[in-house]
Amino acid sequence: MGFGQQSKRESNQMVFGIRAVMEAIRSGKEIESLFIQRGLGGPLFFELKALLAEYKIESQQVPVEKLNRVTAKNHQGIIAIISPITYYKIEDIIPMIFEKGEVPLILILDGITDVRNIGAIARTAECAGVHALIVPAMGSAQINADAIKTSAGALYNIPVCREGSLLQTAKFLQASGLQLVCCTEKTNDYIYVPDYTVPTAIIMGSEDDGIGNELIRISDHLAKIPMFGEIESLNVSVSTGVILYEAIRQRSKS
Repeated sequence: MGFGQQSKRESNQMVFGIRAVMEAIRSGKEIESLFIQRGLGGPLFFELKALLAEYKIESQQVPVEKLNRVTAKNHQGIIAIISPITYYKIEDIIPMIFEKGEVPLILILDGITDVRNIGAIARTAECAGVHALIVPAMGSAQINADAIKTSAGALYNIPVCREGSLLQTAKFLQASGLQLVCCTEKTNDYIYVPDYTVPTAIIMGSEDDGIGNELIRISDHLAKIPMFGEIESLNVSVSTGVILYEAIRQRSKS
């Protein structure tokens, strides 16, 4: 695809202080996480809030003790973690896939919080030719140096889209002609039932909570991996590989 090649590969950086964080945002840095001290105020802070709204950046209100644990330096009540990758918009990627004459294969990760799982999934997805990964802006593992290492660098080569609402993103994909396939135990159908040769977005959930009910309700297919042993579930990165390669098996025959 060519989207994922990073022009500048960075490791996670920490930026603290209101002016420094504002400058990082204005310069186009990708903010992975933003922690703001509870009760922070003042004209400069309100200028920062306006900037966050303009760039649609999420933040977390935290006690000052948490900030002090992160750094002993003068953080001025705000710490930002800069992402080592550039995020993309799925609205930009889908049309380009169709324009190339390719059949979209998208992977949505709902609430996966282990960075090693994110990295392992990205590695498999890149090998399988997945066009893009979609993760939620909140409630997902940070894509940090550990995730990139686990991915064997795949996170530099596959577009990652960080979206505020997975539900709205999933609806956009459906409106764009993609079917939604949820990999979940809440069905009698196995992963071999859906036709993956058509434009498809596969949704994977966390091992603890699975896929959110709203996504399950709007999905076109629910599909489960056959299990015959005593252990009831696979690791999510392994499960992702199993369903992705069923999709690749079907596509390689078409």
